Amino acid sequence: MLISTSELNSILDNPNLIIADTRSFKEYSEYHIPGAVHLDVFAFHWIDTSKEGIENFNKQTQNILSILGVTPEKKVVFYDSVSGMLAARGVWMLMYFSHQDVAMLDGGLSKWLNENLPIETKPNGFKPSDFTGKINPEIITGYESIRDNLDSLKILDARSPGEYDGSTVRAAQSGHIPNAFNIDWSKNLKEDGTFKTDEELSKMYDFPKDTPVVTYCQGAYRAANSFLILKKLGFENVKVYLGSWGEWGNRMDLPVEK
Repeated sequence: MLISTSELNSILDNPNLIIADTRSFKEYSEYHIPGAVHLDVFAFHWIDTSKEGIENFNKQTQNILSILGVTPEKKVVFYDSVSGMLAARGVWMLMYFSHQDVAMLDGGLSKWLNENLPIETKPNGFKPSDFTGKINPEIITGYESIRDNLDSLKILDARSPGEYDGSTVRAAQSGHIPNAFNIDWSKNLKEDGTFKTDEELSKMYDFPKDTPVVTYCQGAYRAANSFLILKKLGFENVKVYLGSWGEWGNRMDLPVEK
C-alpha cells in the first residue's frame, strides 16, 4: 500500500500508471508530479451510513473512480503533501472496490521535493473509464453495526485529544463513541512526513492482530490513514466507520462519552 519516491520516479513513463494529487487545486496548480491529475477527495464527505446511504456512496465512489480512469490493469498512486489523510482516503476507496494495485506515496510531495525529483506545472486531464470494481464490505462499517456491537469492538478514535475528550466541539454532541480509545492519526508520521517504522507503530497499536477494529475521525479521512497503518502492521479485521463523528455526533439517538 506504500510506494517510495524513488520507485514512483522510476515508473513515471508507465502508460498504465495513474497518479492522483489529492491536495487543493491551488497547490496542484503551482506544481505537481509529472503526469498527475488533480482529485480533491476532501470534497466527498459522507455522513449517512444507513443501508440506502451506503448504496448511494457506492454509486458516487464508482463515478469518481470512473472519472479518474481506473481499470483493472492500472496502477494507481495517490499522494498528499505528506503520508497524509487525503491520499489514505483515496487508497481506502480503491481497496473498498477491490482494486489491488493501489498505493500511497510515502512522504508525499514534501519528500519528492526534498529529493529534487521532477515536477511540472501544466494541468493533466482525466482519461475516464467505465469503472465497476467489486465492493469489499469487510473494510467499511456504519453506525448501526457499531451501536449494536459496542462491547465487542475495539474502536480507534483517530482525532485530536481535544475532539476525543469533548473540549473541541465539531458536531451537535461532543466527546467520543463509548469505549473508544484515542490515538491521534498524526502520531503515525515521522517529522519528515513519512510513516514511522513498523516497530515504532507496533508499540502504539499494541493489541492482538485478530481483534475486530473500527477506525473513525470526523469524516473518515484521518481514520483511513490509521486503517492503512493497521493493515500495514498485519491486523486482519479492520473497518473504517464511513460516517464517523460527522454522523455519530450529530445523531442525538446515539450514545457518547466524554
